[in-house]
This record gives sequence, C-alpha cells and structure tokens, in this order.
Amino acid sequence: MIIQLRVDDRLIHGQVVLLWAKEFATKGILVANDHAASDSTQAATLKMACPQDQKLLIRSVKDAIKVANDPRAKGMRIFALTDNIGDALALVQGAPGMVQSVNIANVGRFDRSDDDKKVIVASGVTLNPDEVVAAQKLCETGVSVIRQNGPTDPSVRFSTLLEKLKK
Repeated sequence: MIIQLRVDDRLIHGQVVLLWAKEFATKGILVANDHAASDSTQAATLKMACPQDQKLLIRSVKDAIKVANDPRAKGMRIFALTDNIGDALALVQGAPGMVQSVNIANVGRFDRSDDDKKVIVASGVTLNPDEVVAAQKLCETGVSVIRQNGPTDPSVRFSTLLEKLKK
C-alpha cells in the first residue's frame, strides 16, 4: 500500500529521506517518473540520494501503477514520489484503493510552462492551468489530498487551497 504519494519536483532529497521515510516507517520508496525511469544518469543520482535501508524502485508512471496494483504491495508500506500532479492523478486513478494519501508539497518550479499563466497556490506550489485541473480531479477521487511541507508542519486540505483561487 502506498502510505503517501508526495508530489515534489525534486523527487528524492534530504527532507524526503531523513524525515518522511522515517515518519512513515517505510522500507520502500517508489519514484513514478517517466524521465527518471528512462534516464540512467537521473536514476543513478536518485539511487545515490536514497538511504541504504530503503528499497528504491524507479519506474515509469505506467509501471508504477503495475507495482501499486501488485497483490504483494498490499502488505507493504510504500512511500511514493512524483514530480507533478498529473502523474499523481494517473497513479491514484490507475491503482484504486492503493494510495492512502497525496501530499502536494513542492511543484511547478521546473515544469517549463509559461510562468505568466501559473498561479501560486501555496509557498512552493505554483501550478499551470493543466496542473490546477489535475489537482481538482485529484481532490475529487476520495483520496486524502493535503499540503504539508514537513512531518511536523500542519497539513492543509488541498481543496481548501484551490477554493481560494476561485475568490
């Protein structure tokens, strides 16, 4: 079971490995990212950043859905990462009931879309129009969708942040 799917454009970094993996007491990290799965340099960098006590899988989004749906995953505590909300939505929809929560943490800085069309939803969360739509759909899936930077920070329902955009 994916305990939490974190949307973070940095994927694996210090906060993820030092705080979140320990917070969830996971033994495995699943990176669902088409680019990382096909780029050996990025995959090697992610492997170097991952602690030795964590099993790391770097898969395309399509293959990450297969991992999440594998019956063996039900008994596991998996921490998953994507770098955009669209991929998070695909994983949640493709593996119904296998994702407990989604944390939209840091996203939008490196997506190469037109900055003039982006909206700031929260500190570290800047979304282009497609990501806003994906976030709205994600909030409608029934899975808990939050914004929480670190484990000791308060969490906010992401739908509350989206509502503020409409005002």
